Amino acid sequence: MLTQIIALLIFIALFAVGAIRGVQIGVLMLVGAAGTGLVFTDMSVEDIIAEFPLSIMILLAGVTYFFAIAQENGTVDKIIDWALERVGSSAVLLPVVFFLITGGIAAMGAPLAGLVMMPVGMQVARKYGVDYALMGLAICFAIGAGGFAPTSLYGIVTYSTAHDAGIDLSPFLLFGIAVAVYLVMLAVAYFMYGRSLFSKTTVAAAEHAEAGARVSRGSASASSVAFGEDDEDEALFDSSTTDEAGESSPFTFVQILTVIFMVGLIATVVVLAALGQEPDIGLLCFMFGAILALVDPKTGKAAIPKIDWPTVLLVGGIITFVGVLQNMGAVDLLGEGAESIGSPLIAAFVLCIVGGLVSAFASTTGILAALVPLALPLIAAGGVPGWALIAALGVCSAVVDVSPFSTLGATVVATAPVEDKPRLTRILVKFGMSMVVIGPVALVGGLVVPAMMF
Repeated sequence: MLTQIIALLIFIALFAVGAIRGVQIGVLMLVGAAGTGLVFTDMSVEDIIAEFPLSIMILLAGVTYFFAIAQENGTVDKIIDWALERVGSSAVLLPVVFFLITGGIAAMGAPLAGLVMMPVGMQVARKYGVDYALMGLAICFAIGAGGFAPTSLYGIVTYSTAHDAGIDLSPFLLFGIAVAVYLVMLAVAYFMYGRSLFSKTTVAAAEHAEAGARVSRGSASASSVAFGEDDEDEALFDSSTTDEAGESSPFTFVQILTVIFMVGLIATVVVLAALGQEPDIGLLCFMFGAILALVDPKTGKAAIPKIDWPTVLLVGGIITFVGVLQNMGAVDLLGEGAESIGSPLIAAFVLCIVGGLVSAFASTTGILAALVPLALPLIAAGGVPGWALIAALGVCSAVVDVSPFSTLGATVVATAPVEDKPRLTRILVKFGMSMVVIGPVALVGGLVVPAMMF
């Protein structure tokens, strides 16, 4: 038992040190996994390396490469323009539009890819009088909702862990739960920060309506996000708020092809999943990316540096260490500790709070990779429906991401004007920290408890 406790303490310490010192946690975890496996178990180097999730590496590399091409060739900007043209002069719909677009981007495999929408959304919010808090929260919620799609990382890590443990968690059910939760949160955000959009037309929107101008993104672009380019880590804002947008140019051949591949990716995954198959999303993305690179070599080359290797390292390192912990029985030790609590429901509630609390200050992807496997012993002990607990734990770990201490919340603050940063920080701290408790109460009470009863 002593070696298992030491291994768990090493795991926790590496996570904490990496978060506090700003060091790549995945690198620390890979080194820690190797040291722990060689010193405390009879695992060989080959056994330890075998725990590295190559499938997730292919997924993240392929998805971020494909999306980077779509970003570089201007397809994402065109989609934004197309959607905004259909809003007319209704500022009240703008957060919903950005929720839908960002959710679609996040659903393509890499949730944080949706962050390219943040500077664009903030500039549009400024031009049309939408509260920065409402726009920022809408984009954060969209990233969370899209991230749990069957085609995206949060969802894949969560439901694949469940399936590997023999737990029947439908990826579409998980996605539906996440979308429902985030839609409720969006409605709350509208009530708190968007009521004025319903009661009256904002000045900026009224001016545009009188001029007959359509809603536009101004100079903001998802292809070349003006972010982090000065000492204040600001997004660059258009100096004009009333300029009339010109007619948008039609989609180019490459952009049309990119949109077809985007739709084809989602459709292929949905159809094959409905047939009981598990398509390799990463390879599909590499295939589509390769075709686009052959058609337009310049954007294909520019997309290579945008592959999300940091997340590959993060998830790979954590899952490798968790594999070592499982091999030496440390994960089973946690299950015995959960049983000692006495009530499986209380243990589930505590686990969801821990997931939310840690995720508010660290990477959600890392927390999902770490905590979802560690929840399996509690499920094996009985008393808690596995699918419900894993779904609740996954969503609880993500709903706190609006905290300014996490990547999403920090980006909201960074892309806002200087004078609005203090207010946004206060709002996001309250919203994010409240979800550490509200999330587990709502999801354990509304999902786990009913699942236990029926």
